[in-house]
Amino acid sequence: MHPHSEELVVLVDEQDEPLGILGKLEAHRQGLLHRAFSVFLFDGEGRLLLQQRALGKYHSGGLWTNTCCSHPRPGEPVRQAAERRCREEMGIRCILEERFSFIYRAELADGLIEHEFDHVLFGRFDGTPRPDPQEVMATTWVHRDALGAELHGTPERFTAWLHRCWPEIARHWPPR
Repeated sequence: MHPHSEELVVLVDEQDEPLGILGKLEAHRQGLLHRAFSVFLFDGEGRLLLQQRALGKYHSGGLWTNTCCSHPRPGEPVRQAAERRCREEMGIRCILEERFSFIYRAELADGLIEHEFDHVLFGRFDGTPRPDPQEVMATTWVHRDALGAELHGTPERFTAWLHRCWPEIARHWPPR
């Protein structure tokens, strides 16, 4: 898909029941609650794969975040969408499992508002990611304590949603 053609998101209520469909940018301009997902991939050593978002992203460019985040397309199951985006964005084929979900709202630069019903999925990956440079400028593997210290010490380097779900991620890490 061409990066500038309008992607659609699924608007939802607080129980994740669909309410309608809207263009991604418009949903973020209006701050409307919509369905999203965040993928956390761990290796055999219990490390998490982080990505640094490309500078050209429509928000949060240059910030570090979890392995992959996006929005399911209308009618697309969350897990299927998450596995698709891992392939497209990170060059990774993997099997994911949903662990928990949360709702958050964050005001971003440029007047955009991130208001998401975020499904969090975990997976296992041992290998080298091959990210799309349009999406990702760097990747790194981190241990839980090191990430916790960095989130606390240099919070401005990380995305709003990673901060928001960190306590729950730390509780579930390493995945069993």
